[in-house]
Amino acid sequence: MRKTTFTAMGAAIGALALALTACSGSSSDTSSADGDAGALNIGDFADVTSWDPSLADIGFDGPYLSAIYDPLLAVDGDGNPTPALATDWTVSDDYLTITMDLRTDVTFSDGEAFDADAAVKSLEYLKAGTRSGEAYTNVASFDAVDDDTIEIHLTQRDDTILYFMGLGRSYMMAPDSIDAGTLATDPVGSGPYTLDTTTTVAGSEYHFTKVDGHWDAAEFPWSELSIYPIQDDTARLNAMLSGQINVSYADQQSIDQADANGWNVAGKVSGWVGLQFTDRTGSSFAPLGSTEVRQALNYAFDGASILDAIGSGQGVATNQVFPSGLTGNLTSLDDLYATNIDKAKELLADAGYADGFSVTMPMTPVFSVWQPSVEQVFSELGITVTWDDMQYTDYQANAATYPMFIAYLSMDSNAVANVERQIALAQWYNPTPEIDQFADVQAAVDAVYTADPGDAQDQAIEDLNTLVTQLAWFDVWYQANNTYVSTSNIEVTPVTGMMYPTLRQITTAG
Repeated sequence: MRKTTFTAMGAAIGALALALTACSGSSSDTSSADGDAGALNIGDFADVTSWDPSLADIGFDGPYLSAIYDPLLAVDGDGNPTPALATDWTVSDDYLTITMDLRTDVTFSDGEAFDADAAVKSLEYLKAGTRSGEAYTNVASFDAVDDDTIEIHLTQRDDTILYFMGLGRSYMMAPDSIDAGTLATDPVGSGPYTLDTTTTVAGSEYHFTKVDGHWDAAEFPWSELSIYPIQDDTARLNAMLSGQINVSYADQQSIDQADANGWNVAGKVSGWVGLQFTDRTGSSFAPLGSTEVRQALNYAFDGASILDAIGSGQGVATNQVFPSGLTGNLTSLDDLYATNIDKAKELLADAGYADGFSVTMPMTPVFSVWQPSVEQVFSELGITVTWDDMQYTDYQANAATYPMFIAYLSMDSNAVANVERQIALAQWYNPTPEIDQFADVQAAVDAVYTADPGDAQDQAIEDLNTLVTQLAWFDVWYQANNTYVSTSNIEVTPVTGMMYPTLRQITTAG
């Protein structure tokens, strides 16, 4: 299956450095009687990574890119692929060919027509992309069958390609712009808006012009669109209070202000917080080679208390890496490691570590809020921890060279993608998955890949989740929410796997 790259999105939040300038904005709650929803002014957390979809990040780039570009596929709130420029698709019986029917009434903002040849050109460009290529690792070729039909030929079955395409990896670009190599500075798509370069101030405020006669205009009712990258939580709250923005990436301050201001609040789990283990065989750090030691650490941490104290209760206390409420997650497993420090000590003793052990772990300011929790629990267990302090960029580069580290790792709505990224395939945070050293885990992963999609595969994923949770493959304390506030006329649908939803998930309320 696919090998993907990945960003610890939740952790990266604290590491981003963005410039904030005071900008004027439209009023927060405007609409007109003729169906015009008025102004949509988004307070994003981060600046756009790149206007070139092959270089952009799925994370916070969603609002920016979805203004300019139309995707072949979008996703619904559960991460299921939905039609966009591709109106329908079928997967062959051998799972190796995906056939897509395309719209025939779409043009790019430079006047070029969207057709099968244009779609193939964009897909080939995305497959070669530094970041976008993650979706197309198993693609052998893209072929235009006729003007409005394409085929995607795979080298092997791929249960996640449609999900990644819908998540933000199938934006269609004007062919001439691809040839010119100018997308990063002059984005040209067929989306509902174009970038207004005369009023935009890069890094501070981005303004867009609505496209007349867009093929899916009903999905984008806002006559005005602006996006403001605002990293500072207090500044973002003040922008909401003043009416500069009417949708915001939320922290606890803004959530607390929601009722008093009549704001809508929408949240969904996005990533798990806890200890990531990198050596489950004990080849370089013997204690973690013991299932009892890993289980002891699971018993020792009170995830619910950490969630309340540090996460302000915005999430779900669980010990699983499959998102709460989605395929693979089993609420019956949440009681498996009910906090019990005496049980933890007993398991350490059974493993030969009654007096604890010593371990060195990395630390960076992004994760320092959880450092006291680790120190307190380790002290109770007799574990001596030495911290290697470093900047976040070094943390991401080096954390996996330590036997374990504090992690905030993003999860996926698509359960097979979650299997790949959390368990089966090498990532920066899990460079040696080692499942081949555990016959039962390898067999369970293989069962996921070979099961028929649907109930059989869902059961195989639940079986795998049960097994790795019992083996204490991780020490998950809780799953944290991504939360958004919006004025009363705007509704946001969060998607696990997206740090910030696209414009398709930001709609009029009611």
